[in-house]
Amino acid sequence: MTNKRKEYARYSRAVTRGPRWRFLRRQALDRDGWACVRCGTHMRLECDHIKPVRTHPELSYTFSNLQILCGRCHAKKTRIEVGHSVLPQKRQKWRDLLRDMQL
Repeated sequence: MTNKRKEYARYSRAVTRGPRWRFLRRQALDRDGWACVRCGTHMRLECDHIKPVRTHPELSYTFSNLQILCGRCHAKKTRIEVGHSVLPQKRQKWRDLLRDMQL
């Protein structure tokens, strides 16, 4: 499983470097109101490829394939994309409680 994650991490690394990416990222942030499109938070924002670079490299720099997610929502989405199961509701509530205690 670790090799799968390392392999997955390499795909967008080449895309997310350079001025072209920084420009697209800024446009996506402006379009999405500098907020996560799933939960609405303004903290820890990341620019996500809706269709992953791993499976759709031709969409790497396509503006409509980008969305702004917070770190938490992005981690959930990526977790499912790489083949992990969705956390059980009880476990997710526990994680949410711990996260809220740290804020």
